[in-house]
Amino acid sequence: MSPQTLSVLGSTGSIGTFTLEIVDKFPGQFRVVSLACGTNIEKLISQIEKYNPQVVSVGKSDEISALRAKFPKVKFFSGNEGISACLQTEPIDVAIVGVVGFAGLYPTVQALKYCKKVGLANKESLVVAGTLLQKEIENSKSICIPVDSEHNAVYQVLMGRKREEISSIVLTASGGPLLRYPEMKLDEVTTDFAVNHPNWKMGPKISVDSATMMNKGLEVIEAHFLFHYPENQIEVWVHPQSIVHGALWFKDGSCIAQLTKPDMKSSIGYAMKYPDRLDWVIPKLTFKEMAKLEFFEPDLKRFPCLRLAREALIAGPSYLVVLNAANEVAVDLFLKGKIRFSDIPTFIEKQLKQHETVGLGHLEDVFALDQEIRNRCSN
Repeated sequence: MSPQTLSVLGSTGSIGTFTLEIVDKFPGQFRVVSLACGTNIEKLISQIEKYNPQVVSVGKSDEISALRAKFPKVKFFSGNEGISACLQTEPIDVAIVGVVGFAGLYPTVQALKYCKKVGLANKESLVVAGTLLQKEIENSKSICIPVDSEHNAVYQVLMGRKREEISSIVLTASGGPLLRYPEMKLDEVTTDFAVNHPNWKMGPKISVDSATMMNKGLEVIEAHFLFHYPENQIEVWVHPQSIVHGALWFKDGSCIAQLTKPDMKSSIGYAMKYPDRLDWVIPKLTFKEMAKLEFFEPDLKRFPCLRLAREALIAGPSYLVVLNAANEVAVDLFLKGKIRFSDIPTFIEKQLKQHETVGLGHLEDVFALDQEIRNRCSN
């Protein structure tokens, strides 16, 4: 059986790196056709040397000439043109979209248009354009499989279930680095502390989102659009061990859940090989690891970002664009030391209160509103 063709968008980030580790672990099962990255050219060079892709896309066009000189057989592009080239060079069996933030919207749309399977690790694209992407998914020949561990878990436990027998779906949250420090003042949280997640290896943006619990708010929105459940039927459990990733409550009061070690390669591997499964992508859980599992209700007073996300989902699509843009700007300002950790939810809430509903009939409307909010945040 010939290997599946693979495109990795966001190849130098955590999702892309884990994807390529799976390629290494299962030789002959996948062939890397194309890679796309933003600015980590040094890491990209090592990936090109190892996987010999046909097409590579980079964030800035001025990087291309030096790369062409080093790899004359590879076709190099940049920007949106590069993303399209990565997905159209030859038929792509699997595309993993690991681009972080709003920047992942265009790659997601293109992947749905051209690829057989899309492993979607970019939650922000569904947050800002969920209704429009729902239509893209329904009209596409692609199978869209969520790569976030929580949504991947729910995707698996929902399979074969009758909707009328389900009461609610459950996403779990680790609680981030602040869970075990309830007395710590939020205005004293440093960037180093916020990005040091206790369970997961992630980039700085998503790590800060985890610390504020905005990540879980975005995931509630993502779950709404992926699985078509209303906001009040999507529960969040704080679960520090990150072993239970998702669950279902049935109307008879029973519950089923999906458990794995906290390792993103599990859900990435599931998406890559679907509908089959790879053999032992990660080790199985031990009894010792499952012996003490804890669950708590989220503290919405200490972490208001989860509340803001739910309120934005209820308010309507344009509020979701505002929520995401304001959050990305606020996190960037925090990482640069320009605002305090405790200022992040205040910053976001201010933008939400200033917003008045606008229609979003096309993707161009989403891009325009996103830019408008970013401009307003900068003033």
